[in-house]
Amino acid sequence: MTVYEAVGGEATFIRLVDAFYAGVETDPILRPMYPEDLGPSKRHLALFLMQYFGGPRTYLKERGHPRLRARHLPFPIDQAARDAWMRHMTAAVRSLDLPPAAQDEFLRYFDEAATFLMNR
Repeated sequence: MTVYEAVGGEATFIRLVDAFYAGVETDPILRPMYPEDLGPSKRHLALFLMQYFGGPRTYLKERGHPRLRARHLPFPIDQAARDAWMRHMTAAVRSLDLPPAAQDEFLRYFDEAATFLMNR
């Protein structure tokens, strides 16, 4: 069973991304890095996470290889931005009723990815 299946599939990832972006919307560090309309960003993140955690490969079909580092290079991601991103994503993960192993796997991945994307 994939993580995607273990946590309830698409609906769980949509809830995760919605909870995350609720924090981003008011964050003084992160909000300026996003376009005015957060809809496309939310969709891209949800599709990426679903694919990464074993769900449908819709992200790849629509957007190609994730190229996370290249896609994030235009944004100034320093320690403060990384920490703000992690704060909102951690709160989003904890807001869901996930099995402990899945929660740990999510947080481990997000911590590693957020650090990897730092470019300042």
